[in-house]
Amino acid sequence: MRREDLNDMLWFLAVAEERSFTKAAARLGTSQSTLSHTIKQLEMRLGLRLLTRTTRSVAPTEAGERLLRSLAPHIRELEADIDALMAIRDKPSGTIRISLSDHALESLVWPKLKPVLRNYPDIRVELFSDNGFRNIVEDRFDAGVRLGESLDKDMIAVPIGPDWRLVAVASPEYFASHSVPQHPQELVEHICINQRHLRSGGLYVWEFEKDGRDLRVRVEGQLIFNSSYAEVDAALSGYGIAYLPESIVRDHIDAGRLIQVLDDWSPMFSGYYLYYPNRRQNSPAFSVIVEALRR
Repeated sequence: MRREDLNDMLWFLAVAEERSFTKAAARLGTSQSTLSHTIKQLEMRLGLRLLTRTTRSVAPTEAGERLLRSLAPHIRELEADIDALMAIRDKPSGTIRISLSDHALESLVWPKLKPVLRNYPDIRVELFSDNGFRNIVEDRFDAGVRLGESLDKDMIAVPIGPDWRLVAVASPEYFASHSVPQHPQELVEHICINQRHLRSGGLYVWEFEKDGRDLRVRVEGQLIFNSSYAEVDAALSGYGIAYLPESIVRDHIDAGRLIQVLDDWSPMFSGYYLYYPNRRQNSPAFSVIVEALRR
């Protein structure tokens, strides 16, 4: 294989993974036109159509999928070897990518990392806020943050935060014209603020528990968010009842800006864990991140 073919295949891999010439060009640090021309030249040399292009999307053809399955594992292995070589350097450096929810980001991870990263200017950290459950291996993250009850069994898990709970809240303005629910089932008669999981595409079903009895309630309302902090603002503005982490609404409850209901039905959830593949060879940079978060 010519060296040019190998380089062009790496560019094909980027387009196939991103499903976009624009995103792939940004990832590779080149122009979209140069990338498109390179892929066309590769297809001409191979005599195969590797990508199907439309005005809105890019997808591998059958031949492209076959090449992607063959090529990707070898590239990942090469990247892992390079990471291992970087690990012998005394000074922690490199990029660490972490997938996590907005609540974990704002309430736990960023407050812990903020004072530490000043001491390690060669460490680059990408914190990708996503309330869905991502496959961190497929999506090329170094680690993820999830609640303990939702961890995959084949992952190494490091506890990084205390147990916490969700609480149902709404503004005094809302309850001025609506009754206060005494049981979770009464929520179906109320206007509620929903949250959509990006990965599954479904709405979060509110989970309650009392005296060993679990109860799940599907609620309806005018608004759907994928950010807990946007829900806080909507609840403060009187748009309905929200079910949110207690830590981000406690100050509003204490100040009387929000009213908490169904307190005895709000269960505790296992705290957040940092998780990563057990076959991962940890770099000095990754070890710095783990130690900062486990404190």
